[in-house]
Amino acid sequence: MSDETTPDTDFETLFDLPDTARLEKTPQRTQDARSIKRAASSHKKQPEVTQPDLLAVAQEITQSSPPEPKKQATARQKTRKPRQSSTSKNSKTKASQKIQATSKTKTKSRKPAPSTRQKQKLSPEQQEIANKVKEAKEHYSEENRLENEPLKNYLHHATAKSIATHLGISTVGEFLEYYPRKYLPRGELTSFSELVEGQDATLLAKVLSVSTRNMHSRRGSITEITITDQLDETDSTPSTGGFGVQPGRVNQAHPRIAGNASGYADTYGAFPGFEPTLGSWQGEGFIRNQSTMTLSFFNAWTAAREIHAGDHVMFSGKVGAYRGELTLTNPHYAVLAGDEDLTGASSHAIERAKNRATAPIPVYKAPAKLPTDRIATAMEQVLDRAKLSELEDPLPVSVRRARKIPSLAWTYRALHTPDTEETWRAAHYALRFREAFILQIALAKTRAARAAHDTVARPATANGYAKKLLQLLPYNLTEGQYRVGEQIAHDLASSTPMNRLLQGDVGSGKTVVALRAMLQVADNHAQSAMLAPTEVLAEQHYNSVCAILGDLLVSEKNPHGIHVVLLKASLPAREKKQVLADMASGAAHIVIGTHALLAHNVQFADLGMVVVDEQHRFGVEQRDALRGPNGALPHRLVMTATPIPRTVAMTVFGDLDTSVLDQLPAGRQKITTHVVPLAEKPAWRDRLWQRAREEVDAGHQVYVVVPKIGQDDSSVGDDGSTLLGTDSQEKSRDPLTSVSSMFEELTSVDALAGTRIEVLHGKMDTSAKSDVMSRFDAGDIDILVSTTVIEVGVNVPNATLMIIMDADRFGISGLHQLRGRIGRGTLPGTCLLVTKQNSDGISRERLAALASTTDGFELSKIDLEQRREGDILGAAQSGKKTTLKLLRALTDASLIEKAREDARALVEKDPTLARHPDIARTLERALDADSEAFLGRG
Repeated sequence: MSDETTPDTDFETLFDLPDTARLEKTPQRTQDARSIKRAASSHKKQPEVTQPDLLAVAQEITQSSPPEPKKQATARQKTRKPRQSSTSKNSKTKASQKIQATSKTKTKSRKPAPSTRQKQKLSPEQQEIANKVKEAKEHYSEENRLENEPLKNYLHHATAKSIATHLGISTVGEFLEYYPRKYLPRGELTSFSELVEGQDATLLAKVLSVSTRNMHSRRGSITEITITDQLDETDSTPSTGGFGVQPGRVNQAHPRIAGNASGYADTYGAFPGFEPTLGSWQGEGFIRNQSTMTLSFFNAWTAAREIHAGDHVMFSGKVGAYRGELTLTNPHYAVLAGDEDLTGASSHAIERAKNRATAPIPVYKAPAKLPTDRIATAMEQVLDRAKLSELEDPLPVSVRRARKIPSLAWTYRALHTPDTEETWRAAHYALRFREAFILQIALAKTRAARAAHDTVARPATANGYAKKLLQLLPYNLTEGQYRVGEQIAHDLASSTPMNRLLQGDVGSGKTVVALRAMLQVADNHAQSAMLAPTEVLAEQHYNSVCAILGDLLVSEKNPHGIHVVLLKASLPAREKKQVLADMASGAAHIVIGTHALLAHNVQFADLGMVVVDEQHRFGVEQRDALRGPNGALPHRLVMTATPIPRTVAMTVFGDLDTSVLDQLPAGRQKITTHVVPLAEKPAWRDRLWQRAREEVDAGHQVYVVVPKIGQDDSSVGDDGSTLLGTDSQEKSRDPLTSVSSMFEELTSVDALAGTRIEVLHGKMDTSAKSDVMSRFDAGDIDILVSTTVIEVGVNVPNATLMIIMDADRFGISGLHQLRGRIGRGTLPGTCLLVTKQNSDGISRERLAALASTTDGFELSKIDLEQRREGDILGAAQSGKKTTLKLLRALTDASLIEKAREDARALVEKDPTLARHPDIARTLERALDADSEAFLGRG
C-alpha cells in the first residue's frame, strides 16, 4: 500500500479505535530517577487491560468537543504541584531564574534586524483582536504545556542528557516529532548486497554461530559471530492481515529490544579460514553474492552471553571491508527476538510477545554514541509515561471527524510503535494531513491579507496603448498568448494584487504577453518594472521592447508616448542619475533592469506591476523586494521557462495562479536532444567535433558550454552557484572541463581547422563580453566556447547546435535554459548532453529526462522529485533541506486539496485565529515570522 493511496474505509476503521486516554494505565509523572524506576516497576505489575466497546468509544470521540485549554492547564497545575521544602523551593527558584535569563539572552541575540518598511497602523478593533491572539499564544506557550516539558521528567537524567547532547532535543514535543527514517519489517532480513562500503547502516541479520576463544598474540578473548541475511523456512512469520493495529498494541508500552541485550564491539571483519559461499569468487574486491558476514568482538563478555545462534539481531555501524569481505566497523547490537519460553505466562504477556514478534522496527537517524535502539527504547518510555491526550492538536475535532483522521496521541503511538506496516502508514497519512493543514492555514491567512490589501486597480482602456500594441504587431498572437493576456488583463482590473506564474518554453512569446500587461498599467498612469537576472538579458529585453513598440515610444513627434528606460550597474553615473530621476518622477513608464532595481536608492512614483523574468535566478527575498508606495503590494507576474521546485510546490499548494503558453509561434522548430555517454562510447568525442564542423559548413553556428572557467576553479558555476555532483555519490574522477582547456582542445582538432572560435565567461569585463556577443550575433564567430553566462539573454537564430560538456553537473532548470538558446529561428536545433558518468550514475536519470521532453512543467516535476521542493516555508531555493517532514508536493496533491478546503473554510470564519488558539500556537511553532512572510512571496 502506497503512502498516498490509503483508502478512506481504512481510516474509518482507525477512527473507531479506542482513544488512548481511556486505555492508558500509565504511572504518574516522576521527577527523579528513583520514582521513574518505581513507576516502571509498578507498571509491569498492572493487571491486564480489558478491551472496551469500540463503537461507544468512537461515538464519544466524534461527539466530544475540544477541552477548554485554561481549565486543563489549571487542572494540571493542581494535580502536579508537589510539596517542597524551602531549600528545594529556593534552589528551583534560582534554577528557574537562570533558565529565564539564559532564554532572554538567546532571544535577544536572535532578534532580527528592524525592518526598513513602515508598519501599517491597526484600527482599534484590529488592535483589540491582535491583543487577544497574543494572549492566547502566550497562554499556549506556558512551560506547563506537555509539548514544552523537559524530557528529564519522563526519562532517566542520563538518557535525557544523552538525547539533548547528540540529538539537540530537550522537550517532549521535540522528541515526539523525531520521526523514524525507515522501518525494518520483522521477519525479513537485510540483504548484504545492498550495503555500500563507507556508509552507516542498520541491518537485521540471523545469527548462525557464536564461538569464543583465547587470543594467541595478546591477552584476552575474542568472540566470533557469524551472521546471515538468509531465512530458513522455519523463520517465516505469518502475516497479521487486516488494517490497523492489534488490540491494545499502540495503547501500551511494548519494548521490542530484549532487556539490556545491547553493546558495542571492536570488529575486524572476517576471521582467517572463512570459506566463501557458493557463487562467490576470491580476489580483489568484494565477494559476490555474499550472504554471510563474520563479526569479531574482543573481550566482549556480554555479546557472548546475550547473543545465541538463531537470534535475530539488529546491528548498526559503518560498513567496511576486510580481506575482500563486507563487515561492520565497531557495530552496536540489539537482540530483537530469540526463543522465548512462554510456559505459564499470562495472556497479556503472550499477547505482548506476539506483538513483538511481528511488529516493524523503527529505525531513527542516530549518531554512533546514541544508537537507534536506545532512541526507540527512550521513545517507548515517553509514550508510556506521558499523558498524550494533553497534546495540543492543530486539527479541530470537526475536521478530524470529517476526514477520518485519528487523534494525535494515537498517531504518535502508531508512528513510533507500529504493529504493522499499515499502522505506520496510517500515522504518516495523519501527520502529512496535519502538515498540509497548518501550511494551508498560513497560506489562507496570507491570501486573506493580500485580498484585504489596498491596491489600485489598473483596468484596460478602450483606446490605450495595450490595444494599439495588438494592431501594431506584424504577426498575430497565438491562441495561448491571447488567452493568457486576457487572464492578466482581468487580474490587473481587480483591486486584489495579482500573483500569477506565466510558464512557457523558451521562445514561446512570454515577453509580448508581459509587454501587453505593462502597457495596460501605463494606460492607468502607473509604472511597471521588469527584473532580469543579467545585464545581457536586461539589454535584450530593452532592445526587444523598444523594437516592438516602434512609433509608440516617446519622441518629439509623440511626446506622450511610452518611455522605456534601462537600469543596470554598469551605466555611467550621469545616465544612471537621469534614469533614477525619471523613475522617481513617474516619467518612466517601463523600467527594465537587473539587481540594480533592488538598491535602496531606487524609488518609483507609482509602481503598479512587477515582472520577474527567469525567476529561478533570483532568491525568494529578491523577488519580493520591489514594492509600491509605503510598501504597497504591486501586481506581480512571474515568468519562467522551467519552474523551480519551490514554485511548483507553491503552485500545487494553490498560492500562485498559473497561466501556460503551450504553443510556439509560427515557424519555430522543436529542439532534438541526445545524451552522449563517453563512459560507454569514448570514440563519440571525435564525432562531436565532426558534427560541429558539419553545422559550420552549412553556414550555422555552434555553442560549446562548459561548467567552469579555468583549471584552477573549484566546482562553482559561472553564476556563483555550486555545481551538482559535488557530493560523494556523484563525484567524477575526471576533472571538469573548463573554458581554457576546451579552447585549447578545439583549436588543435583537425576537424575544426579554419573555424573561428572565441570564448565567453562571466569574469570578462562588460565591454569584452558585449564585443564577443555582438560578433557572434553578426555571424563573425563560428564556435563560441562559453560558461552558463549564455543561459539567458542570448538570441542568435542562426545558432543550431549546442554541445554541453559535463552535462551531469548541471540542474534540469539550467540545462533547459541553455537548450533554449538554439532553435530560435526557422532552423531546427540539436542539443548534445555530453557526460562521462557511468550508466548507473544518479545524474544519468536527469539527463535522460531532459532528452525525453521539452515541456517545462513536466521537467519541473522531475526536478522536484529529485531535488525536493526546497524550503516551502522559508528562503531556501531548492535542495534536500526542507521544513516539511513528511508532506510532498507531488505525491500528496489530493491530500493538500482537502487540507486547503478545510483551512480556507476555517480562516474565512476566523481570520485571526482568535477562536482557535491551539492552531495559532502550532502555526507559530511551525512558522516563524520570516517563514510566514515568505508564503506570500512568489
